[in-house]
Amino acid sequence: MKKYLNISLAYAIAAMAGGVFYREFTKYSGFTGVTALGKVHAHLFLLGMLVFLVVALYGAHNDLTKIKTFRAFLWTYNIGVPLTAVMLVIRGVAQVKGLALSAAANASISGIAGIGHILTGAGIILLLLSLKTVAKNEK
Repeated sequence: MKKYLNISLAYAIAAMAGGVFYREFTKYSGFTGVTALGKVHAHLFLLGMLVFLVVALYGAHNDLTKIKTFRAFLWTYNIGVPLTAVMLVIRGVAQVKGLALSAAANASISGIAGIGHILTGAGIILLLLSLKTVAKNEK
């Protein structure tokens, strides 16, 4: 359980840092429009911190590490969420700075962010399968 609370704490700190960066960077740059930077804070809080708080609650009563799909969830999800957040930061900085991205750079940012979302989604499915296994074993 402590491991999952530590992961949750790390995501919470990253979420707060993302929120502060968004606010200060846009203010410093004089940017008043909508940017992808505004989504970093919420993504990390909800997909990072909140999910691992729920995992910690389940982990308090069950040994989740014995479940193969749960171990796969940990790897997949903890690659997908940070990858998504990093690409949101990159896209947001480009938006705030008004950078004219080439078609290849634009597609690369979108593609890598898409991979992050796919990994995150696959991680959620793995987590749900793991929790289903826990429920089945409790009978």
